[in-house]
Amino acid sequence: MSTRDLKGLYSALLVAFDENGNINEKGLRQIVRHNIDVCKMDGLYVGGSTGENFMLSTEEKKRIFEIAKDEAKDDITLIAQVGSINLKESVELAKFVTDLGYDAISAVTPFYYKFSFDEIKYYYETIIKDVDNRMIIYSIPFLTGVDMSLAQFGELFANPKIVGVKFTAADFYLLERMRKTYPDVLIFAGFDEMLLPATVLGVDGAIGSTYNVNGVRARQIFELAKQEKISEALEIQHVTNDLITDILDNGLYGTIKLLLEEAGVEAGCCREPMKKYSPEMRARAKEIYKKYF
Repeated sequence: MSTRDLKGLYSALLVAFDENGNINEKGLRQIVRHNIDVCKMDGLYVGGSTGENFMLSTEEKKRIFEIAKDEAKDDITLIAQVGSINLKESVELAKFVTDLGYDAISAVTPFYYKFSFDEIKYYYETIIKDVDNRMIIYSIPFLTGVDMSLAQFGELFANPKIVGVKFTAADFYLLERMRKTYPDVLIFAGFDEMLLPATVLGVDGAIGSTYNVNGVRARQIFELAKQEKISEALEIQHVTNDLITDILDNGLYGTIKLLLEEAGVEAGCCREPMKKYSPEMRARAKEIYKKYF
């Protein structure tokens, strides 16, 4: 098991696809390098929502995990998101990425079906049971519909292999309670637009999609907040949130890829049924890039 410190800032890694929806290996490698060399991230969160993971086959997921690890080597901490409502696939991927040398695994709460908490707990324990690795719960209720209580999180954290949570929710009361109740658990903020208040509440790091392009500002917010320079951090959060608003208005993942393209990175297309880039979307991305970078 890796003993690398998992704290810090992670980009939720984008994946480059060609116009036919195939993995663009060259582009993916460039995105990894951009995150390491330009955005100066502490780590990469591979296989999450930002990587369009839930539209991929098992073999495609494995290939992305391989490419990311091969390009990053040991330059950066790597967390692999292996969650799926196909539990056998999650178990297979957990073993696969552990063998590749990923520093931790993560799994989204099982979604679509209304699973009971006992079923959710079984899911996590089954994924982690036979691998020598650490698990980060991926809690994102607004997409999964799965809300867990403080006590339920505590039941999961009772497993020594379950060491943290990617907390992508706006419930900062729950976040504060979790930080106070479980001081030794790793908590990662999952909403880029709320990095400052999450840092004030004591998160250990953050995992975000916009960090693929906005990692430098994210670092400034995170470090200034930890130094209690709140007004300075807030000014950068304001700029960051203006950027996020413009990105969301133009199409989240596609616009981040187009911004990377402006930075010289072959970030490619999004996987269908996500929309293809229109001339208007491309033009707006150019405007956004000139405004913020």
